[in-house]
Amino acid sequence: MKSVFTYLKKLFSSGPKVKSLEGLQGLERADALFHNLAVEGQIPGMAVAILENGNPILQKGYGYACVEENIPVDPKNTLFRIASISKCITGLALGKMMEEGILNLDDSFYTHVSYFPRKKHNFTLRQLASHTAGIRGYRGKEYALNQPFGIKDSISVFQDDPLVFEPGKGYLYNSFDFVLLSLAMQEACGMPFEDYVEQKVLHPLGMLHTFPPKTGDTDTSAQWYTRTALCFKKAVEVDNFYKLAGGGYLSTSEDVARLGQAILDQKLLQKETYDALLTAQEFNGRSTYYGLGFQVSQDTQGRPFVGHVGSSVGAYTNFFVYPNEKVVVSVLINCTDPKMQQTLDAAITAILDLRSL
Repeated sequence: MKSVFTYLKKLFSSGPKVKSLEGLQGLERADALFHNLAVEGQIPGMAVAILENGNPILQKGYGYACVEENIPVDPKNTLFRIASISKCITGLALGKMMEEGILNLDDSFYTHVSYFPRKKHNFTLRQLASHTAGIRGYRGKEYALNQPFGIKDSISVFQDDPLVFEPGKGYLYNSFDFVLLSLAMQEACGMPFEDYVEQKVLHPLGMLHTFPPKTGDTDTSAQWYTRTALCFKKAVEVDNFYKLAGGGYLSTSEDVARLGQAILDQKLLQKETYDALLTAQEFNGRSTYYGLGFQVSQDTQGRPFVGHVGSSVGAYTNFFVYPNEKVVVSVLINCTDPKMQQTLDAAITAILDLRSL
């Protein structure tokens, strides 16, 4: 009940007011749209970091990291669940392992994880990374598991289920693909997945505020919420460590933007490796609009981007890298999907439209 009273008190308080959009363009319009989402109570809190040619053009927190305690969002330090943006981090780690000769994209999964129950068809690491392996998705409330699983332990949830389709002949987006991918990567390099990612991706890119959930839940973490008709209530407890590779990392909007700039600048990996990761896969001659850990698509205005939208318990995220405009967009929200993508798109469009004139 406290959350309801807190929400109503903020709604009718003499605090920040809704901004008029009339006459606003570019960054001012985007800022007002983001501001209004928080002031109107459509989100609890949000951190935004937008870069152009490597320079911050908007870096700001909106609303609250913790509604009950009036703790504002700090875009540099507030940790959010980044949900499926985690897959982009895993994609870079996969590319690094390729370059180091630890594994190949077209290795059979069983080459590295021989103890996984054999299926009717073989499947490869490339197929796992591109969601074309035929592994099933969540059932029921599996998305909200609160079990202290390690990566290897967690395969018991789905290991005995058959493939949904013959590998390479379908596309099914899911996070269990990345559980298996991270397990294969872990077995191939002989060290915990999270340690390899930290040493080979996060630290080299200066992403020093990006952590697995077991080590990153600190005083700077946002509170996770779910939106109801009247208020934001604390989200159910979950343990996302087992699906770290597909949706478990915590990070700041600044760190996620840094990840995007590294992709624009093609840091860490060779051009050929980036080409492999950022090329949309196909089946039956049709694009999946998905590479290896990255969405490879176009926005509502037809502008090409790579990146990821993420949604998980207590989190909704946008990560877009626009190669033509040299713009990186990082938006992190501490609420299960608040159904605000249309407004986020409008804000991003306001920024990019002005820069394309």
